[in-house]
Amino acid sequence: MSNALEKLKQLTSKISSYELTRKENLQRLKELFLVLKLEEKVNSFEDIFEYKAINLSAVSLQKENFGEIQKGKYFQLLAITKVNGRSKNISLAYYGRVENVEEKLKENVIEFVIRYRFEKSFINLEHYNDLLKNFHKEPNE
Repeated sequence: MSNALEKLKQLTSKISSYELTRKENLQRLKELFLVLKLEEKVNSFEDIFEYKAINLSAVSLQKENFGEIQKGKYFQLLAITKVNGRSKNISLAYYGRVENVEEKLKENVIEFVIRYRFEKSFINLEHYNDLLKNFHKEPNE
């Protein structure tokens, strides 16, 4: 029994940690939203979560080569939305050739995208958790 109790304690601690991390992430994400002046393209901070995704061009976000630039490419922050049932890219910010972008700005944009994706994953988790409630039925039904 104590083993099960210990596992429950660990799980509770992990969930609490995620919620704290999520809260801190949202706070920093709001700061970056303002630093990057995204309110010029998006009505409110909350509206960014209406997009299917937010990506960037000219910088890798893959683990193996995270942050590497693609010289000669244009550095942009892109939102993916649905228009008439089709995905469409919307430029949220254009920064010019990636090799000419100030390092701090590049870091802020990358951080914004990662923090956005982190929060979006929680939103998706909540959405699917709610959908799963449709399947909570008695056995043999």
